Amino acid sequence: MPDTSRPLAIVTGASTGIGYELAKLCAENGYDLLIAADQAAIRDAAKDFESLGAAVDALEVDLATIEGVDKLYAAVKGRPVGALLANAGHGLGHAFLDEDFAQARHVIDTNITGTIYLIHKVGRDMRERGEGRILITGSIAGFMPGSFQAVYNGTKAFIDSFSFALRNELKDAGVTVTCLMPGATDTEFFERADMLDTQVGQDKKDDPADVAKVGFDAMMRGDGDVVSGWKNKFTTVLASVTPAGMLAQQHRKMAEPGSGKK
Repeated sequence: MPDTSRPLAIVTGASTGIGYELAKLCAENGYDLLIAADQAAIRDAAKDFESLGAAVDALEVDLATIEGVDKLYAAVKGRPVGALLANAGHGLGHAFLDEDFAQARHVIDTNITGTIYLIHKVGRDMRERGEGRILITGSIAGFMPGSFQAVYNGTKAFIDSFSFALRNELKDAGVTVTCLMPGATDTEFFERADMLDTQVGQDKKDDPADVAKVGFDAMMRGDGDVVSGWKNKFTTVLASVTPAGMLAQQHRKMAEPGSGKK
């Protein structure tokens, strides 16, 4: 018989990077897992988490689509979800007018549409039960206009704002909402976004395990938001008092194609 005493955590984008580390922390802290990603590596990740004692269901699915989210939600099979870690997301480099719009829309549909649709479905169940934890992976990118990364930064500005609003709406419902806002992290993000020739793509980055630990601990405490790393905290403070035009120019220096070391 399965151990029904273990709560269930849903983790999206769990095949690599921050999502993988979040799922690992869930497994180590007594959660069973329903994990999803758009990569076949999600199957290998599931084996890692099972070795930590968790029962794991894994789905390779595109969470940019309504159908993909519906498939993930159906896999819950009516079980109470103790924690939803909505981490799936990706970026896209280059000037907006030079991007393939289908790719730009996929960033929007993954980072925003699929994320909030999943939260809408699972969050309703949590509110009805009067308990649950939601961790949303935002970004410090949401604090600045992202020249040569305009769509991604725009989606994270939405997610950061949405998280605070949802938290306020649920403040008396027994459901906590936490927004994890990392900076540049050592994941596949910059390779997938075609940004390896940029300054930010080549700079030293934060360890995804460290970032995930900061976010997981904040979720368990029920904190509203957390920025990982002192440098990123300083960046958010500076961004709040810097004119938007200046921020856009600073971001251009980091993200413009060819801005990295030759």
